[in-house]
Amino acid sequence: MDLIESSQDIENLLLTWFRDNGRNWIPWKLKTDGSIPKSGEIISPYGIWIAEVMLQQTQLKVVVPYWEKWIKIFPSLTDLVDADLQNIYLAWQGLGYYSRAKRIHQSSKLLIKYIGKNRLEDPSSWPTTIDNWMTLPGIGRSTAGSIISSAFDLPTPILDGNVKRIFSRLLALEKITFKDQKKLWELSTKLISKDNPRDFNQALMDLGAIICTPQKPVCSFCPLQKLCVAYIKYDPQNFPKKDMKKINPCQEIGLGIVFNKNGELLIDQRLENSRMGGMWEFPGGKKNSEESIEMTIERELKEELDIVVKVGPKLLSFEHAYTHIKLHFTVHICEWKSGEPKPLTSQKLLWVSPERLSDFPFPAANTKIISELYKHLSIENQKL
Repeated sequence: MDLIESSQDIENLLLTWFRDNGRNWIPWKLKTDGSIPKSGEIISPYGIWIAEVMLQQTQLKVVVPYWEKWIKIFPSLTDLVDADLQNIYLAWQGLGYYSRAKRIHQSSKLLIKYIGKNRLEDPSSWPTTIDNWMTLPGIGRSTAGSIISSAFDLPTPILDGNVKRIFSRLLALEKITFKDQKKLWELSTKLISKDNPRDFNQALMDLGAIICTPQKPVCSFCPLQKLCVAYIKYDPQNFPKKDMKKINPCQEIGLGIVFNKNGELLIDQRLENSRMGGMWEFPGGKKNSEESIEMTIERELKEELDIVVKVGPKLLSFEHAYTHIKLHFTVHICEWKSGEPKPLTSQKLLWVSPERLSDFPFPAANTKIISELYKHLSIENQKL
């Protein structure tokens, strides 16, 4: 079955389905008054760009409230350029993959040079080519294509995870090799609507999110069912075949909540070139096999901060999974005994009152710790 020969049918079927079933409510795809843009109408690329970067590792339903919060804090490119990186991390807190936030900040400075401060209100002054967008940190070909088609309604192809899955099922591709990847890009380029590229690309993404899902695709409601080789000859759920899921190793981490005599606690800021660089955290580190978790905390705080602590009661234990590893955290309340804290493995240290913790961007795992710490302090205050 030649999909290129069926391109007009695919376009008609997809756009008809999209008008009745698509996600027409996505806020960054709408005009400032909340209405749907007309064919060929340009809308602001700023919010679309922010959303597309957020969506690189996160689902739409999670992104929407973060995007709305972001737009309130940084309503324009100028606000973003002038923002402190710590405030950007705070706005991003909870989304994970914090390097995306840093790349957005870096990109904002490049964009304002390209556009010019006096032309920011004119959407047509923003980049309109894939090559220009791909010069920005963290912007790949599919992200660039989605930004351009969404903002300018120009026929730029996309190939995100949803679109790859749809195409692999239409063609019954078991594995997406490098050669197949090139073939899928060619297919996306040839299929895209020249008259309604914005809606066509969004229809593809929506079809993958709503109908052609990774598990249990709802084929009976798919507008492309009769063109899908995987549906006609096989089981669509088997396309593309997934690699065996790796079992992530589990690493034990001991953390110390260190208080001084004023009731302040110690936090440190990660080095910029480290994972989640610039974020704040509670001191601690990896447990060695031959030591207890209490010994880990004592050792790590001596190595990281050059202080001696007395490890007190356990605050909590919990697991937190990342894409490549699972961490088991054990957190203890600690008393500072001696030594002047030094940032031996971090860029900065601060003694802060517990109520000020919300002023600092912490990785997601630390929010559980902070929540439990507040409960602990509330109970302790009731005893007084």
